[in-house]
Amino acid sequence: MRLKSFTAATMSEAMEMVRSELGDDAIIVSTQRAAGTKGVRITAALESADADLAVAEMLGESDGSAAADAIRAALTEHGTPPRLIDRLVNAARAAEISDPVLACAAALEAGFAFAHLPEHSAPRPFMLVGPNGVGKSVTVAKLAARSVLKQRRVGVITCDNIRAGAVEQLAAFTSILEIELVRARGPDTLARAVEESQGRFDLTLIDSPGLNAFKPSDMDYLQSLIEAADVEPILVLAAGGDAIEAGELAESFAATGATRLFATRLDTTRRLGAILAGAEAGQLALCDVSASPHVASGLSPISAISLARLIMPPPPPAAAPPQDETFWTEASAS
Repeated sequence: MRLKSFTAATMSEAMEMVRSELGDDAIIVSTQRAAGTKGVRITAALESADADLAVAEMLGESDGSAAADAIRAALTEHGTPPRLIDRLVNAARAAEISDPVLACAAALEAGFAFAHLPEHSAPRPFMLVGPNGVGKSVTVAKLAARSVLKQRRVGVITCDNIRAGAVEQLAAFTSILEIELVRARGPDTLARAVEESQGRFDLTLIDSPGLNAFKPSDMDYLQSLIEAADVEPILVLAAGGDAIEAGELAESFAATGATRLFATRLDTTRRLGAILAGAEAGQLALCDVSASPHVASGLSPISAISLARLIMPPPPPAAAPPQDETFWTEASAS
């Protein structure tokens, strides 16, 4: 694996640098806020992977006004903030694509960064962060299971000593996967646990306690955990919430160093406006999604085209032509 780092003012600019130099097949193995939270730093690599459909291939010479209207209606139905709707609709019009799904994909590609989590190896541990009840522990188990099934060595650490039963829940999952669950009770013990994991695992995943994004002491505690062990925080956010609140949550967790957003509960909601608002407000790259409560299924990286398919409603099935008995009788007789 050939690693290279890129630094830019925004996630979108950094991702463009990655694509320009390494191509669309590049795998994002690490992201972090640059020094002083000014800009982002991405570490990318070239390795074999299924490439997403390139939106550039979708561009064509056609009238995209009808598609833009369909996209506006769909985004409104998803509860997307009006300002973000206007930005995405303008991008869709500029793409001049007649197919609504492809036009939506082009707009999403222009407006957001996509950087899925690696399944094989990563230079820094991933710490899943977020408010209570968004599914961080289950997501850790899902990510661990995905990599274990690919014959990778996975280490799992939990810092969640606040929620009753949290450790026992994750321990039940790691036991099935035959992974030792390491418990850390604070920044110092987390730092030691991460240090001891170096060189032993291809991936190290850390479950953090659910914290209040609007409580300074909670965010200070999370910051101390992140800085103690030099981990990459990944914001976990449940789909279906209020878009404005999701944006404020994302901004708060982005301030601690989060640069990617993992969306959960796509199977239990019909509206994705909160996920879009969170990614935009926190300048977070969309990485993976969970669409099942089961640990062994429902986990998938997200791309512009797959997100567009979730946002745009499928066309209604064509109605069967009416069968007129007189017509069929006469046709048979002739």
